[in-house]
Amino acid sequence: MTSRLPFFFVSVLFVALWTSAPAGADPVRTLRPTVLGTIPHDTASYSEGLVFDGPVLYEATGEVGRSQLQQVDPATGRILRAADLPPTYFGEGIAVVGDRIWQLVYDNPVAIEWDRATFTPIREVPIAGQGWGLCSDGSRLVVSDGTDRLYFHDPDTMARTGVVDVTLDGRPLSGLDELECVDGQVWAAAWPKDEFVRIDPATGAVNTVLDTSSLWRFGTRNARQVVSSIAHIGGEDYLISGKEWPESVRVRIPA
Repeated sequence: MTSRLPFFFVSVLFVALWTSAPAGADPVRTLRPTVLGTIPHDTASYSEGLVFDGPVLYEATGEVGRSQLQQVDPATGRILRAADLPPTYFGEGIAVVGDRIWQLVYDNPVAIEWDRATFTPIREVPIAGQGWGLCSDGSRLVVSDGTDRLYFHDPDTMARTGVVDVTLDGRPLSGLDELECVDGQVWAAAWPKDEFVRIDPATGAVNTVLDTSSLWRFGTRNARQVVSSIAHIGGEDYLISGKEWPESVRVRIPA
């Protein structure tokens, strides 16, 4: 004998399913990166951000008492130089602006401005809320704080100039973490998932999801080893790493 659900229940279920996706919205595409190669990554580095400035690679690391600004050899993964943050600070994302580097701090409401040439701090500037991800689009800084919002800041003063709500298929998307500004779009790590999302900063709409679950190839993985950092090398090529990963992965992402 086959059982049947009451008509009312079926009707309610149908309506709930039908209304779960915005009418007329095209589904956001999901991509998977093509692996081009790997470089060693220091497993003591709790990666919070990567950024290329031409051929020079910088990395931000976190954890209280271990946070650093680093310059890393993009060919070997060797740390070429490093500057420690104050011992009570938990370092987060970074962005290069001319001869300076801005770095966020997680639960201390400040941003640190570094001299890029000397790796010495210039000043600390108060910001509102937590600092997670950071990138520069050439005219402004973009900041994430782990919520479903991106904030825009003046690159010289760090003053907030705007905000946009981020949505995926019409729904708020929280957990926005490390950022990378590329060609007018913003890539964000979708913490704690093995995903990055590409966001149109004009509307806040996610237009691409990048599934990076296949990049972990290093045996048993603990809960700390979250994919966390992406840096644009050029064209369709990127470098992706994670917290305490043994390697960073060079990948190609279709435009």
